Amino acid sequence: MWSTVFTGRCTAKVFITFLERLAKQAGRKIHVIADRHPVHRFKAVRAWLQDNADRAELHLMPGYSPELHPDEILNADVKRHIHAARAQSVDELAHETRRFLHRRQRQPHLVRGYSHARHVRYTIMWATQ
Repeated sequence: MWSTVFTGRCTAKVFITFLERLAKQAGRKIHVIADRHPVHRFKAVRAWLQDNADRAELHLMPGYSPELHPDEILNADVKRHIHAARAQSVDELAHETRRFLHRRQRQPHLVRGYSHARHVRYTIMWATQ
């Protein structure tokens, strides 16, 4: 599981930087399942994907279908364990979120469980290719 935490706006530059890092760390072609957030469809993102088609492929989910998106299971896990009200600043909240995500990276049995929910099992076929 790879993730990024940032405190600013999600821009094409932020997303492309994330994709670049993912592709480099994976060492093989990555398949990214994303919602239809405008940034995922920006020209700069499409151009990067076209130039890096051998390294990355973006799969956009149907609009308004968070129940089909495995990230929503991770988001729910984060929300259950990170208490925003306790954070004294945005930076502290980002720090706690990063800590939680790093901890989850060391718990692959839990991360695999995100893909075993009935409505997102389709993601397993990509993970095994």
